[in-house]
Amino acid sequence: MFEVRRAKSEDAAAIWEITRDAFTHYCELAGISDIAALHESEADVRRDIEEKTVLVAYIDDCVVGSLRLTFDDETKTAYLSRFGVRRAYRNNGIGKSLANMADIMAVRRKMKCIRLHTASKVAEIMRFYYSRGYYVESVDSSGEYIRACMRKDYE
Repeated sequence: MFEVRRAKSEDAAAIWEITRDAFTHYCELAGISDIAALHESEADVRRDIEEKTVLVAYIDDCVVGSLRLTFDDETKTAYLSRFGVRRAYRNNGIGKSLANMADIMAVRRKMKCIRLHTASKVAEIMRFYYSRGYYVESVDSSGEYIRACMRKDYE
């Protein structure tokens, strides 16, 4: 079994590894060569742990998944980023549990919605977000790949 909790500073190295693994795979699926997530350092992750809400899923003290949330209290909008699960642990409900906890935290903070960006042509990712109640709010094709802004409303 796994549990979900807020990340601690000592989780930074594991989160960095998960992010590299998840976004390397994301690039392969999306047919792109590079993405900003692959250029962050362990220090960047540590800073996010201090400045954002970073959640981790872990099994026996081993971090197996993570995501990052920011909350804008003025607009009542949450933003989800750097969502990833170690390849060996995928399709076991870890991503769903992390997403559920993100929803719980957003609702507790009285957010109206949560947003994220993802590659619109990767069907498995789009299906995951659709199954969680997200919809495509907009599409941006100005970069190397087409990114969908996904949104989930709480009201």
